[in-house]
Amino acid sequence: MAQKNCTQVTEFILVGLTDRQELKMPLFVTFLSIYLFTAVGNLGLIVVIRTDSRLNTPMYFFLSNLAFVDFCYSSVITPKMLGNFLYQQNVIAFSACAAQLGCFLAFMTAECLLLASMAYDRYVAICSPLLYMVVMSPGVCIQLVAVPYSYSFLVALFHVVLTFRLCYCHSNTINHFYCDDMPLLRLTCSDTHFKQLWIFVCAGVMFISSLLTVFVSYMYIISAILRMRSAEGRHKAFSTCGSHMLAVTIFYGTLFFMYLQPSSNHSLDTDKMASVFYTVIIPMLNPLIYSLRNKEVKEALKTILKRKMAFMFMKLRK
Repeated sequence: MAQKNCTQVTEFILVGLTDRQELKMPLFVTFLSIYLFTAVGNLGLIVVIRTDSRLNTPMYFFLSNLAFVDFCYSSVITPKMLGNFLYQQNVIAFSACAAQLGCFLAFMTAECLLLASMAYDRYVAICSPLLYMVVMSPGVCIQLVAVPYSYSFLVALFHVVLTFRLCYCHSNTINHFYCDDMPLLRLTCSDTHFKQLWIFVCAGVMFISSLLTVFVSYMYIISAILRMRSAEGRHKAFSTCGSHMLAVTIFYGTLFFMYLQPSSNHSLDTDKMASVFYTVIIPMLNPLIYSLRNKEVKEALKTILKRKMAFMFMKLRK
């Protein structure tokens, strides 16, 4: 019956993080700075990994893909988010809203699964170092990246089809800074039980399987580290694991908070604050966590900068 009285929505209005005018410009400057740092950090990391032959290893192959995903899903969300601070009404077309939701879900899912692939890579490197290059062959590495990309695209496509086939008749104002499932479902007058069940099942299966991979991998890693005789080796391994586990905890923690609680317990204002962490903050932190604390990446970056400086010096002399 709801479908018969449905008025077709052609655009949505994004409320954004705040409606307080005195906060909008400081927040705009803050998040613009974060986004620029995210873009430069992740794209710079990809360039460094691809141009330095010393970083031609499985670990940095996964890291470059993680940097690519971080840059992409930050770019899907942040530019439109910045518009919320500049315009009185931040309007997004129906098709653009569907595209934003699809891209966000695809890259977010890929991030979860890539973190699990990276945990497996670290498990093989620490627990079976002599077989590392055999087990983590180029073919295996490509599969561990191709499967997350393929799965995330299919899941995102199905989510978008389900969400945007619903009838939106309550309002066209989304209480969020981007198009997300939960605030969109608040606007529909269609039956959302199947959609909510699909969200819960997909999120649960993905989170539990990827977290289980991370957990089991790190149980073996910690056991192997504790058996190491070298204090320097233990410190280096623990440092790498600690950084990765920090990123995993923040990312998975906010996603569990967002998607694996009953819809009756959802507060959209609280969800917006949680969303900032995994859409804006985590893509900025990952280059710091995985690269700037890494000696090999630092040395590769120094080499590239020296080459650039030498090239510029030669041009000036001419």
